[in-house]
Amino acid sequence: MTALDEVDLTLHEGDVFGLVGESGSGKSTLAQVIMRLVDVTDGTIRYRGEDITKLSPRDLRRVRARIQMVFQDTHSSLNPRKTVRQALTDPLRMCRVERKHQRDRILDLLDQVGLSARLLDRYPHELSGGQRQRVGIARALTMNPELLIADEPVSSLDVSLQAQILNLLVGLRRQLGLTILFVSHDLAVVNNISTRVGVMYAGRIVEIGRPTEVLHHPAHPYTKALLASVPAGLEGRLRKKIVAAGEPPDPANLPRGCRFVTRCSQAMEKCHTKYPDKSALSETHAAECHLLGA
Repeated sequence: MTALDEVDLTLHEGDVFGLVGESGSGKSTLAQVIMRLVDVTDGTIRYRGEDITKLSPRDLRRVRARIQMVFQDTHSSLNPRKTVRQALTDPLRMCRVERKHQRDRILDLLDQVGLSARLLDRYPHELSGGQRQRVGIARALTMNPELLIADEPVSSLDVSLQAQILNLLVGLRRQLGLTILFVSHDLAVVNNISTRVGVMYAGRIVEIGRPTEVLHHPAHPYTKALLASVPAGLEGRLRKKIVAAGEPPDPANLPRGCRFVTRCSQAMEKCHTKYPDKSALSETHAAECHLLGA
């Protein structure tokens, strides 16, 4: 079974890279691979030039201090038996922050994510979904990361809370100089907060570029299908998961040629036998489609 196939992605410092695609396309797997929560069977992961693919647990702990993750499910991402204070203290201990400095650091973190110190001794079930996600973000910030991986961080929240968390992430990026990999189903959100966008389908990034290129002038038929599924004129006010006609291919039995061939109305004969090369449409925009080279 192939979860990710020849993914070649470079994150630039200061980026908010929006990664979109329907469920099962490989977005969360890619996020977990970068975090080394899932081991790769082939290929390499490099962080600031260092190959982190096969690091020892000790060396991996050092790298993970620089790369942190915010998870989708606010219920399962926090230990139900630990208070907010404990959830934030544990990583500080791992960073060997002296005990006398831990309280000040925790208060600073709460202030950064807009939470009151009165919540310190509460358990996750005593918090709202938005508060739990803010705790998750604060926990990710304890180690002063450079790269923050946000795996659909607002999809489990009410619409009224989503904008608050998104504004928080954007503000933290400016304040702390973070680089963010933002995984989402919501094209309107990705359009608004991203500096670059990648579209993933069946384990491959089929189109990549700036939001103005990928989301306003899409080149790949799959990207066009995603955009066509969003109601026109609502400009993101209607939250809707993105779909395309038909079913994605089985990862254990992928098409020989283009992964999208079974769902593409413009498929040609060679689409069934050969995977397309990447076509550069500009210095920043590229897509993998035979139609672009025809």
